[in-house]
Amino acid sequence: MKHRKGRVEGEILRELTKIIRRDIRDPRVSGVTFTAVECSNDFSYATVYYSLLTDDAEKQKDAEIGLEKAKGTMRHLLGQVLTVYKVPELIFKRDQSAIYGSKIDQLIADLHKQEEDR
Repeated sequence: MKHRKGRVEGEILRELTKIIRRDIRDPRVSGVTFTAVECSNDFSYATVYYSLLTDDAEKQKDAEIGLEKAKGTMRHLLGQVLTVYKVPELIFKRDQSAIYGSKIDQLIADLHKQEEDR
């Protein structure tokens, strides 16, 4: 079961990435990158994590609105290529790991600079 879940999550991630690049014309989602998918045990829900390469709160809100608006289209197109009985309901969540990673990089760079200044 665990192997199948991982395979389906990978397939959803791959197909959604294709769909957002090829079929979704909304400029609000142009900078969105899907990073991971987690499905519920019964495959009725799929949490799709995405990242955005900006810290601008306005663009983040626009991307969120764009994803919600495109959700139905994405689910429909996903249903045409997915090998599961029922297409899961999509839930979009912002992936904070990229932001966290850049903060850690900045802290390390600051420490190195302090060491050099001594």
